[in-house]
Amino acid sequence: MLTGEEKFVRSGRVRLWTESFGRPGDPTVLLVMGTSTQGIGWPDALVEALLGSGRRVIRFDHRDTGRSDSVDFTTHPYALADMAADTAAVMDGYGITAAHIVGTSLGSAIGQWLAVHQPARVRTLTTMASSPMGNNPGPAWVRAMAGQPAAADELPPPTARFLNHLMASAKAPRTTPQQRVDADVQTWQVLNGDVLPFDEPAARRFVGHCYARANNVAAASNHDLAGRRWDDDRRASLSSITAPTLVIHGSDDPLFPQAHGEALAAQIPAAHLEIVPGMGHHPFFSPGLTEQIADSIIRHTT
Repeated sequence: MLTGEEKFVRSGRVRLWTESFGRPGDPTVLLVMGTSTQGIGWPDALVEALLGSGRRVIRFDHRDTGRSDSVDFTTHPYALADMAADTAAVMDGYGITAAHIVGTSLGSAIGQWLAVHQPARVRTLTTMASSPMGNNPGPAWVRAMAGQPAAADELPPPTARFLNHLMASAKAPRTTPQQRVDADVQTWQVLNGDVLPFDEPAARRFVGHCYARANNVAAASNHDLAGRRWDDDRRASLSSITAPTLVIHGSDDPLFPQAHGEALAAQIPAAHLEIVPGMGHHPFFSPGLTEQIADSIIRHTT
């Protein structure tokens, strides 16, 4: 297992776990993970590839995940802007003015927020498996769950298989550690999509490691609550983004179908869209995709 320099940084009252690799003088790639997922979700192979290209790499645990602090969401609710502030605080903790921001899913929305509202902090932006940060998927989800088609002006909802999995997962037993691990591995398998192979042993090791290092596993569900808060800062136009932007999206993403990636790239000036055949929502449990994505990031940040 790859080991970097661990450090805790402060974002207001919240303490965030971070891990850095490489030389401080090299260009920094800051990896921003998705909803409810720990920073170690960025695989060692990707970190090593970026290091080999002369980058410094930082990954971190969002609030309410891993070794970072948990928050009482009822007393101190937060939104995307607060998670973007956490990301900026990580940069501040390392004395970094600007970084190459690489985000996946929720991390992509955080990257978009920074590129719009704090553009000086974003050297380049790489988004993966995401949607425009101002797109509220809720109405399309409600219609899909009711068996109704999406409205003409809506981006498509998740696949039927993914929605069915959510309903089944909500009823699955999670009373033992094994049951909890099994349920999470099944979710990662559904997110992988139905086209490319799924490395179940790797996913199982990852889930087990996450449970072992988490301060409060249940707190990660707060990310879903934060994601439902729609403030005006999220609705800001992406047309103001000046950072060179790469949009990586899977052709078989079950959560955000391909149209989401296409819409995101269309809204950001001069963004480059890269559709990865067969890729689902989380690519890092599909053999070969980690190296392919690393190559794309390296080219974009050169």
